[in-house]
Amino acid sequence: MDGVLKIEASLACANFKNLEADLKQLSAAEVDFLHVDIMDGRFVPNFALDFSVMQSAKEITDIPLDCHLMVEDPERYIERAAAAGAAYITIHFEATRQVHRALQQIRNAGIKPGIALNPATPLANVTYILDDVDMVTVMTVDPGFAGQKLIPAMLNKINDLRTMLEASGYSRVDIQVDGNVSLEHIPAMVKAGATNLVGGTSSIFHEGYSIEAAISKIRTLVSQVRSV
Repeated sequence: MDGVLKIEASLACANFKNLEADLKQLSAAEVDFLHVDIMDGRFVPNFALDFSVMQSAKEITDIPLDCHLMVEDPERYIERAAAAGAAYITIHFEATRQVHRALQQIRNAGIKPGIALNPATPLANVTYILDDVDMVTVMTVDPGFAGQKLIPAMLNKINDLRTMLEASGYSRVDIQVDGNVSLEHIPAMVKAGATNLVGGTSSIFHEGYSIEAAISKIRTLVSQVRSV
């Protein structure tokens, strides 16, 4: 683990009535990534952002884009995600029959690949693809909707993944957590080994804080955990 924790803002939770203002606040707060959820209504029971939104965000801000393809047969969309400006493209293990091939397609496009695991998907499924990824995403809720409650067992899953990565010589691989990454749960997630925090309505876009105040609070929580 490189020791650098990355804060990602879930673009789907931003205020689309005034998206430019939100993006400027995120930039001022020096958020590390914009997390862009692409949903097809098939792999998950919802529709979300599309590549035109990615391109618009790219025109407004220079914050790197992390594209999360929550779609069936993600191979169909990798080139479009790359063309829209993605720095990372994450696909779901459960969404393709040819995981290695899809990850190599991402790498060949000059993009960093990530693999996401739904809550019930065992960690053993990533054992033979760690050479092919820069990041593993632990979904801490069933994907598809914001505002869900954390599945408690996922904290153990984060910890088990960190142990696996360290023991097998893949400490360079980041662990992203996505789903109810709240101000309440962030300390436990970081303690378990998370390196990338995807913040939505329960943290970065929290009703009780401005964007900049929320990100500052996240950094304080992370610092408190890591100083122990």
